[in-house]
Amino acid sequence: MPPRSNIHLLYTARCLRGFGDGFAVIILPVYLSALGLGDTEIGFVAAASLFGTAAFTLLIGLIAPRHDLRNMLLMGAAIMAFTGIAFPSSEHLILIAAVAFIGTINPSTGDIGVLVPLEHAFLARSVADEERTRTFARYSLVGALSMAVGALAAGLTDFLVARGLGTLAAFKLMFYLYAALGITAAAVYQRLPRPAAAEPSRPVAPLGPSRDVVYKLAALFSLDAFAGGFTVQSLLALWLFKKFELSLTAASLFFFWTGILSAFSYPVAAWISGRIGLVNTMVFTHIPSSICLIAAAFSSDLTLALGLLLVRSALSQMDVPTRTSYVMAVVTPAERTAAASVTAVPRSLASSISPAFAGMLLTLPFAGLPLVFCGSLKIVYDLALLYSFRHIKPPEEQDAIPAVKSN
Repeated sequence: MPPRSNIHLLYTARCLRGFGDGFAVIILPVYLSALGLGDTEIGFVAAASLFGTAAFTLLIGLIAPRHDLRNMLLMGAAIMAFTGIAFPSSEHLILIAAVAFIGTINPSTGDIGVLVPLEHAFLARSVADEERTRTFARYSLVGALSMAVGALAAGLTDFLVARGLGTLAAFKLMFYLYAALGITAAAVYQRLPRPAAAEPSRPVAPLGPSRDVVYKLAALFSLDAFAGGFTVQSLLALWLFKKFELSLTAASLFFFWTGILSAFSYPVAAWISGRIGLVNTMVFTHIPSSICLIAAAFSSDLTLALGLLLVRSALSQMDVPTRTSYVMAVVTPAERTAAASVTAVPRSLASSISPAFAGMLLTLPFAGLPLVFCGSLKIVYDLALLYSFRHIKPPEEQDAIPAVKSN
């Protein structure tokens, strides 16, 4: 199968997963509240989910170099289907936390999860350097648009309840839909080709000459992820429910539009990065978004708060395709799978810690503290990234330097 067809299959699978994640992250805290769990317990479940993502991503990073990426993707889709079936069957906190740990429902909208490093490595090896950032921008665009539609679909629970279905039954039906999407994603991954022949032997160490760069990036990305954990979408939705008594339908509409704005920021990010570079694009779009988040925390007006959060959504995710493209660009091709995993695992670990703290902070008189913590730490991350990597250029930017000087 031609590489372009493989890319389209991965786009399709990303679309299916994004749609499921879009409604799952919104209904999850409401479902847990309906079961009688408090804010701190919901934060604990969110932390278990993110910590589990980190553990399984680390496992994938260790075994993926010795296995077919296609089989790894199929295994991830199977876990997604299991998650959708297991959540409705679990009503005790310990069981719920166990399913959250093992499963694929992430309370975050970020690019984390056991399937993400595998898809990144598959995409990077299928395109040339000059097409890499645009390919990841399209990948992120597909994911964000599908998540936006999924967020809108979260309102189906209200529709089902209004038609006479019980509240818990409506939530459980949505989880079963999530399982069906996992099965469909597996059918898509099944169409990816198997290796035509045995791959050449890999080096003993998955990371070679790029080890120091990858570790430094992983440390900085961990700070960013730790900050983001304070405002994962499930907890941001909970903040809106508590402070402004937003309905589930209104919240799903709001997150639909945040997803749309984030989605269309990806091709814009690819365009900007072609002019100012990948690192500058990451930093100079991220800082204003963090300022908007901090301002929203102090807003007492719903319209102003939602407006600031929408502006934040239009800017905060521009670093997603540029960050992925940058990691794939500054390592050797043989190191890409390991680099994707090594930079993803610390992000997941770091982001698994902060939701539990955020859940406790939401119980304080000033419930906007998680937003303030998130925005402030992200600004620190951006400045550190700019200082550390402003001189390390990807190949396409190095090739552009002579052309600029010759004009």
